[in-house]
Amino acid sequence: MFSQTSIASCSNSLFSCETMRQMTDKRRHPSMERLLAAAAERGVAGPSALAKAMNESDQTVTNWSSRGVSKAGAIKAQGIFGISAAHIIAGAVLAIPEGSYIDDATPAAAIDLDNNPEYPAIRRVEFKLSAGASGFGVEYRDNDGAPIVFQRKWYSDNGFEPGHLFAVRVANGSMEPGLYDGDTVVVNTKSTQPKDGIVFAVNYEGEMVIKRLIRDGGQWWLSSDNPNQQRYPRKLCDEHSLLIGEVVHKQSMRI
Repeated sequence: MFSQTSIASCSNSLFSCETMRQMTDKRRHPSMERLLAAAAERGVAGPSALAKAMNESDQTVTNWSSRGVSKAGAIKAQGIFGISAAHIIAGAVLAIPEGSYIDDATPAAAIDLDNNPEYPAIRRVEFKLSAGASGFGVEYRDNDGAPIVFQRKWYSDNGFEPGHLFAVRVANGSMEPGLYDGDTVVVNTKSTQPKDGIVFAVNYEGEMVIKRLIRDGGQWWLSSDNPNQQRYPRKLCDEHSLLIGEVVHKQSMRI
Protein backbone atom coordinates (compact mmCIF):
# COMPACT_ATOMS: atom_id res chain seq x y z
CA MET A 1 0.00 0.00 0.00
CA PHE A 2 1.09 3.58 -0.56
CA SER A 3 1.49 5.59 2.61
CA GLN A 4 -0.34 8.84 3.24
CA THR A 5 2.99 10.63 2.73
CA SER A 6 3.57 9.10 -0.69
CA ILE A 7 0.07 10.04 -1.84
CA ALA A 8 0.37 13.58 -0.52
CA SER A 9 3.68 14.09 -2.32
CA CYS A 10 2.79 12.31 -5.54
CA SER A 11 2.68 15.56 -7.52
CA ASN A 12 6.48 15.38 -7.52
CA SER A 13 6.61 11.85 -8.96
CA LEU A 14 6.14 10.44 -12.45
CA PHE A 15 2.65 9.26 -11.54
CA SER A 16 -0.41 11.40 -10.99
CA CYS A 17 -2.34 11.05 -7.74
CA GLU A 18 -5.21 9.46 -9.63
CA THR A 19 -2.87 6.91 -11.20
CA MET A 20 -1.44 6.02 -7.80
CA ARG A 21 -4.92 5.68 -6.31
CA GLN A 22 -5.89 3.35 -9.13
CA MET A 23 -2.77 1.29 -8.54
CA THR A 24 -3.58 1.18 -4.84
CA ASP A 25 -7.16 0.09 -5.55
CA LYS A 26 -5.88 -2.80 -7.68
CA ARG A 27 -3.95 -4.06 -4.69
CA ARG A 28 -6.99 -4.22 -2.45
CA HIS A 29 -7.62 -7.57 -0.87
CA PRO A 30 -10.61 -9.35 -2.50
CA SER A 31 -12.48 -9.47 0.79
CA MET A 32 -12.18 -5.69 1.06
CA GLU A 33 -13.50 -5.32 -2.48
CA ARG A 34 -16.55 -7.39 -1.54
CA LEU A 35 -17.12 -5.37 1.61
CA LEU A 36 -16.84 -2.06 -0.25
CA ALA A 37 -19.26 -3.30 -2.91
CA ALA A 38 -21.80 -4.35 -0.28
CA ALA A 39 -21.46 -1.02 1.53
CA ALA A 40 -21.82 0.94 -1.72
CA GLU A 41 -25.16 -0.81 -2.41
CA ARG A 42 -26.37 0.73 0.83
CA GLY A 43 -25.10 4.24 0.06
CA VAL A 44 -21.75 4.00 1.84
CA ALA A 45 -19.15 4.73 -0.82
CA GLY A 46 -15.41 4.46 -0.29
CA PRO A 47 -13.06 3.43 2.52
CA SER A 48 -13.46 6.62 4.57
CA ALA A 49 -17.26 6.41 4.57
CA LEU A 50 -16.99 2.70 5.39
CA ALA A 51 -14.77 3.43 8.40
CA LYS A 52 -17.26 5.99 9.67
CA ALA A 53 -20.30 3.74 9.13
CA MET A 54 -18.60 0.88 10.99
CA ASN A 55 -17.14 3.10 13.71
CA GLU A 56 -13.64 1.91 12.83
CA SER A 57 -10.44 3.91 12.37
CA ASP A 58 -9.17 4.75 8.91
CA GLN A 59 -6.04 2.76 9.73
CA THR A 60 -8.09 -0.36 10.47
CA VAL A 61 -9.83 -0.09 7.10
CA THR A 62 -6.46 0.50 5.42
CA ASN A 63 -5.18 -2.68 7.05
CA TRP A 64 -8.19 -4.58 5.72
CA SER A 65 -7.38 -3.33 2.23
CA SER A 66 -3.92 -4.87 2.31
CA ARG A 67 -4.37 -7.89 4.58
CA GLY A 68 -8.02 -8.77 4.19
CA VAL A 69 -11.09 -8.01 6.29
CA SER A 70 -10.75 -9.49 9.76
CA LYS A 71 -13.27 -12.07 10.92
CA ALA A 72 -14.49 -9.68 13.60
CA GLY A 73 -14.84 -6.94 10.99
CA ALA A 74 -16.79 -9.25 8.66
CA ILE A 75 -19.21 -10.19 11.44
CA LYS A 76 -19.66 -6.52 12.32
CA ALA A 77 -20.31 -5.68 8.66
CA GLN A 78 -22.86 -8.48 8.46
CA GLY A 79 -24.91 -6.79 11.17
CA ILE A 80 -24.57 -3.29 9.70
CA PHE A 81 -24.99 -3.98 5.98
CA GLY A 82 -26.88 -7.28 5.99
CA ILE A 83 -24.29 -9.14 3.93
CA SER A 84 -23.06 -12.55 4.99
CA ALA A 85 -19.74 -12.50 6.84
CA ALA A 86 -18.85 -15.71 5.03
CA HIS A 87 -19.44 -14.01 1.69
CA ILE A 88 -17.07 -11.18 2.61
CA ILE A 89 -14.36 -13.63 3.63
CA ALA A 90 -14.93 -16.47 1.17
CA GLY A 91 -16.19 -14.63 -1.90
CA ALA A 92 -19.13 -16.83 -2.91
CA VAL A 93 -22.89 -16.71 -2.53
CA LEU A 94 -22.72 -18.06 0.97
CA ALA A 95 -24.37 -17.63 4.31
CA ILE A 96 -23.62 -18.32 7.96
CA PRO A 97 -25.99 -20.86 9.54
CA GLU A 98 -28.14 -19.32 12.27
CA GLY A 99 -26.51 -19.87 15.66
CA SER A 100 -22.97 -20.33 14.34
CA TYR A 101 -20.20 -17.79 14.08
CA ILE A 102 -16.72 -17.12 12.84
CA ASP A 103 -13.82 -16.67 15.19
CA ASP A 104 -10.31 -17.99 15.54
CA ALA A 105 -11.43 -20.87 17.75
CA THR A 106 -14.56 -22.06 15.93
CA PRO A 107 -14.70 -21.26 12.21
CA ALA A 108 -18.26 -21.40 10.88
CA ALA A 109 -18.69 -23.38 7.71
CA ALA A 110 -19.73 -21.41 4.64
CA ILE A 111 -23.03 -22.78 3.41
CA ASP A 112 -23.93 -22.90 -0.27
CA LEU A 113 -27.41 -21.42 -0.63
CA ASP A 114 -28.28 -23.08 -3.92
CA ASN A 115 -30.36 -26.26 -3.57
CA ASN A 116 -29.02 -27.18 -0.17
CA PRO A 117 -31.60 -29.40 1.56
CA GLU A 118 -29.75 -29.33 4.89
CA TYR A 119 -29.77 -25.53 5.13
CA PRO A 120 -32.92 -24.17 3.46
CA ALA A 121 -32.67 -20.43 2.90
CA ILE A 122 -35.36 -17.87 3.67
CA ARG A 123 -35.41 -15.19 0.98
CA ARG A 124 -35.83 -11.51 1.70
CA VAL A 125 -38.93 -10.16 -0.01
CA GLU A 126 -41.40 -7.33 -0.26
CA PHE A 127 -45.02 -8.42 -0.17
CA LYS A 128 -47.09 -7.11 -3.08
CA LEU A 129 -50.58 -6.49 -1.73
CA SER A 130 -53.93 -5.07 -2.78
CA ALA A 131 -56.71 -3.78 -0.54
CA GLY A 132 -59.30 -6.46 0.09
CA ALA A 133 -57.30 -9.18 -1.68
CA SER A 134 -56.69 -12.39 0.23
CA GLY A 135 -53.59 -13.44 -1.72
CA PHE A 136 -50.22 -11.79 -2.11
CA GLY A 137 -47.26 -11.67 -4.43
CA VAL A 138 -43.61 -11.36 -3.49
CA GLU A 139 -40.78 -9.33 -4.94
CA TYR A 140 -37.42 -10.80 -4.01
CA ARG A 141 -35.07 -8.28 -2.42
CA ASP A 142 -31.75 -10.11 -2.53
CA ASN A 143 -29.88 -6.80 -2.55
CA ASP A 144 -31.16 -6.15 0.98
CA GLY A 145 -28.76 -8.79 2.29
CA ALA A 146 -28.03 -12.49 2.26
CA PRO A 147 -30.92 -14.88 2.85
CA ILE A 148 -31.49 -16.12 6.39
CA VAL A 149 -30.32 -19.69 6.80
CA PHE A 150 -31.34 -22.30 9.37
CA GLN A 151 -30.45 -25.96 9.64
CA ARG A 152 -33.33 -28.19 8.56
CA LYS A 153 -33.82 -29.39 12.15
CA TRP A 154 -34.96 -25.88 13.11
CA TYR A 155 -37.77 -26.10 10.58
CA SER A 156 -38.83 -29.60 11.61
CA ASP A 157 -38.68 -28.82 15.33
CA ASN A 158 -41.01 -25.87 14.84
CA GLY A 159 -43.27 -27.44 12.23
CA PHE A 160 -42.26 -24.89 9.56
CA GLU A 161 -42.15 -25.43 5.80
CA PRO A 162 -39.25 -23.46 4.23
CA GLY A 163 -41.25 -22.58 1.13
CA HIS A 164 -43.81 -20.69 3.21
CA LEU A 165 -41.32 -18.55 5.16
CA PHE A 166 -40.33 -15.07 3.97
CA ALA A 167 -38.10 -12.39 5.47
CA VAL A 168 -39.31 -8.77 5.42
CA ARG A 169 -38.09 -5.48 6.86
CA VAL A 170 -39.95 -3.65 9.61
CA ALA A 171 -40.97 -0.28 8.20
CA ASN A 172 -41.54 1.96 11.23
CA GLY A 173 -41.36 2.26 14.99
CA SER A 174 -44.89 1.12 15.85
CA MET A 175 -43.62 -2.11 17.44
CA GLU A 176 -40.81 -0.64 19.54
CA PRO A 177 -39.18 -1.70 21.78
CA GLY A 178 -39.61 -5.26 20.51
CA LEU A 179 -39.06 -4.41 16.82
CA TYR A 180 -37.33 -1.35 15.39
CA ASP A 181 -37.45 0.31 12.02
CA GLY A 182 -35.08 -1.65 9.76
CA ASP A 183 -35.22 -4.91 11.72
CA THR A 184 -35.91 -8.09 9.77
CA VAL A 185 -38.67 -10.55 10.68
CA VAL A 186 -39.50 -13.98 9.29
CA VAL A 187 -43.17 -14.49 8.41
CA ASN A 188 -44.77 -17.94 8.32
CA THR A 189 -47.48 -17.62 5.69
CA LYS A 190 -48.91 -21.04 6.62
CA SER A 191 -49.99 -19.67 10.00
CA THR A 192 -52.93 -17.33 9.40
CA GLN A 193 -55.29 -18.26 12.22
CA PRO A 194 -55.53 -15.37 14.73
CA LYS A 195 -53.85 -15.96 18.11
CA ASP A 196 -54.24 -13.69 21.08
CA GLY A 197 -51.02 -11.83 21.91
CA ILE A 198 -49.11 -13.04 18.83
CA VAL A 199 -47.44 -10.76 16.25
CA PHE A 200 -48.57 -11.07 12.62
CA ALA A 201 -47.81 -9.48 9.28
CA VAL A 202 -51.14 -8.07 8.11
CA ASN A 203 -52.53 -6.75 4.85
CA TYR A 204 -54.27 -3.65 6.17
CA GLU A 205 -56.09 -1.91 3.33
CA GLY A 206 -53.35 -2.86 0.85
CA GLU A 207 -50.41 -2.05 3.13
CA MET A 208 -48.29 -4.54 5.05
CA VAL A 209 -48.18 -3.78 8.78
CA ILE A 210 -46.62 -5.70 11.65
CA LYS A 211 -49.04 -5.80 14.61
CA ARG A 212 -49.86 -7.81 17.70
CA LEU A 213 -53.31 -9.39 17.69
CA ILE A 214 -55.33 -8.73 20.81
CA ARG A 215 -58.71 -10.26 21.62
CA ASP A 216 -60.83 -7.71 23.47
CA GLY A 217 -64.59 -7.29 23.85
CA GLY A 218 -65.28 -10.19 21.53
CA GLN A 219 -63.30 -8.59 18.69
CA TRP A 220 -59.80 -8.86 17.27
CA TRP A 221 -57.59 -5.76 17.33
CA LEU A 222 -54.33 -4.85 15.62
CA SER A 223 -52.21 -3.42 18.41
CA SER A 224 -48.82 -1.70 18.44
CA ASP A 225 -46.26 -2.38 21.17
CA ASN A 226 -45.07 1.24 21.09
CA PRO A 227 -46.32 2.92 24.30
CA ASN A 228 -47.21 6.04 22.29
CA GLN A 229 -50.75 4.86 21.62
CA GLN A 230 -51.82 8.30 20.48
CA ARG A 231 -49.42 8.05 17.55
CA TYR A 232 -50.00 4.32 17.02
CA PRO A 233 -53.62 3.62 18.04
CA ARG A 234 -54.96 0.09 17.81
CA LYS A 235 -57.19 -0.72 14.87
CA LEU A 236 -60.05 -3.12 14.49
CA CYS A 237 -59.09 -6.31 12.68
CA ASP A 238 -62.11 -6.52 10.40
CA GLU A 239 -62.85 -7.14 6.72
CA HIS A 240 -60.19 -4.56 5.82
CA SER A 241 -57.50 -6.67 7.52
CA LEU A 242 -56.15 -9.95 6.19
CA LEU A 243 -53.49 -11.95 8.00
CA ILE A 244 -50.45 -12.68 5.80
CA GLY A 245 -48.69 -14.82 8.37
CA GLU A 246 -47.32 -15.16 11.88
CA VAL A 247 -43.99 -13.54 12.76
CA VAL A 248 -41.78 -16.40 14.00
CA HIS A 249 -38.28 -14.90 14.11
CA LYS A 250 -36.56 -11.53 14.23
CA GLN A 251 -33.09 -10.16 13.50
CA SER A 252 -32.16 -6.89 15.14
CA MET A 253 -29.08 -4.79 15.90
CA ARG A 254 -30.80 -3.40 19.01
CA ILE A 255 -29.92 -5.05 22.30
